[in-house]
Amino acid sequence: MLTRIVTLVGLATVTLAVSLDQLQRRATVSPDATCGGAQGYTCLGSSFGNCCSLHGWCGSTAPYCGSGCQPAFGTCGSNTPPTSTSTSKTTPPTSTPTAGTLAQCLTQKNVPIRLTSSADFSQLAQPYNLRLPYTPAVIVLPTTVQHISDAVTCAAKNNVKVQPRGGGHSYAAFGLGGQNGAMVIDLQSFQEVSLDANNVAKVGGGVRLGNLAQAIFNQRQRALPHGTCPGVGVGGHATHGGFGLSSRAWGLTLDTIVALDVVLANGSSVKATPTAYPDIYYALRGAADSFGIVTSFYLQTQPAPASVVNWSFRIPDMFTTAATSANRFLHIQNFVQNASVVDRNLGLGMYMDGQGFSISGTYFGSLTDFNNKIKPGLLRGLPTPISETATAMTWIQSLTALADGQPLTQPATGYNLHDSFFAKSIVVPTSGQFTAATLTSYFDYIIKNGVNSANPWFSIINLYGGPDSQINAKPTSFSAYGDRTALWVIQHYGYTGNTAAPFPQGIIPFINGLSNSITSAQPQTVFPGYINYVDPSLTPAQAHAAYFDDATYARLLSIKQKVDPGKVFWNPQAVGT
Repeated sequence: MLTRIVTLVGLATVTLAVSLDQLQRRATVSPDATCGGAQGYTCLGSSFGNCCSLHGWCGSTAPYCGSGCQPAFGTCGSNTPPTSTSTSKTTPPTSTPTAGTLAQCLTQKNVPIRLTSSADFSQLAQPYNLRLPYTPAVIVLPTTVQHISDAVTCAAKNNVKVQPRGGGHSYAAFGLGGQNGAMVIDLQSFQEVSLDANNVAKVGGGVRLGNLAQAIFNQRQRALPHGTCPGVGVGGHATHGGFGLSSRAWGLTLDTIVALDVVLANGSSVKATPTAYPDIYYALRGAADSFGIVTSFYLQTQPAPASVVNWSFRIPDMFTTAATSANRFLHIQNFVQNASVVDRNLGLGMYMDGQGFSISGTYFGSLTDFNNKIKPGLLRGLPTPISETATAMTWIQSLTALADGQPLTQPATGYNLHDSFFAKSIVVPTSGQFTAATLTSYFDYIIKNGVNSANPWFSIINLYGGPDSQINAKPTSFSAYGDRTALWVIQHYGYTGNTAAPFPQGIIPFINGLSNSITSAQPQTVFPGYINYVDPSLTPAQAHAAYFDDATYARLLSIKQKVDPGKVFWNPQAVGT
């Protein structure tokens, strides 16, 4: 019989005849993959695995059954339950058994999969960024949450890393694992969009933004803040930020998340909220790729505005003299921080590509107010625009106009839009906003290297901060997404223009130089990055420093060690890498 030994001060050692198997029989079998703790749940006999890890999670692999395993709440050393309680000796740790090969494990559990020999494997494995092709070990096409749970369990048993794929738009192809040999869990069948009585939208993990916007508007004239590309999936977008031109009014997509259904590394499925699994809820909002597969989002919607002003001004002569262009940009920077004119209702971004420069956005107000208040203040001190538009339209018309010629309604399967590119991001904090010297350096680089660049490129500079910004209204502790003091977020993007051609060698150094022209000119400022524009050229340490502050990363690392000690969910920049 397994026994506990207690040493009493001044007395002999006393043996307490309470067996661990008796304690386990008294406990309730874990209904949610937790064990021990206040509830005292046992993993023995649970569907999540029979071992209880040091941090109180049921599982079946070595990180759960090995060092730190809690024998009072499950078995240790092996996922196999004890068949007898007659021995007084503990069983030495043994390796966790597997179900043979990964494919055999998945097949035994009736999980729908595609292997490299499958006819549609190449199409399913094609990345959005064709510069970064990877070959997964297997692509899982689940139609149920149980399929995902079983797939994750099989991957863990066979030491195969897992990544989810929603829309597949990861700049670094992390939806394919970011390396060869990963398990990809493709969520294309998870297409539910429904509204409850409180106008919270339940959204499947495979839904694309255009389909989401159209569905909640059609159902009840509701809206959400999100990006302008309708083919982008909600999964990565929402869990790593989710900026749109309405975000200064409504916050990021991430900020609307009130709950998430998620499959964890031990195969359990839980619903994470601010009060249920709060650590998981925190981690998924900013770093979900390292913690689980979100099968459903619960997003608090807004009433769709009856009217939106879409506006644009194309400004001439921005690539002639660096000092002149810097002064014009400084005027724009000063304008967007003028609280007597600008509030949360203004969405603004700038686009430049060495040939043209435009300022555009949306305004949640009347066309009259825009023309009488916003337009004069913005254009004062700038040259007369080459062209301009300002049009009041409906919410859906506004989203359609911003979609760059793509329809809002996107195919649930067979999506086939691709590019070949390299991109970097810069988050410009309000406290370290652009100086004249920095902007002069930036435009000087563009004039010398970007006006007649051998390869196409563009820069998008979006306004995040400014007066009344609801992005920055949240504290940094609100979620694992931490850019709550940004004034601008910049995306530098170089691409081929011909996806069938080899990727030109000059694009990456040009984009690096474009970013360096800012950061080297303002060394006193710490410029983070935006994780939805993930940069695969960063080392893990560089990525962690760019996307998370020290306190946030430390908390994420602690949570990772508790819920995914085996690092089942992994990519080259994942938490704990």
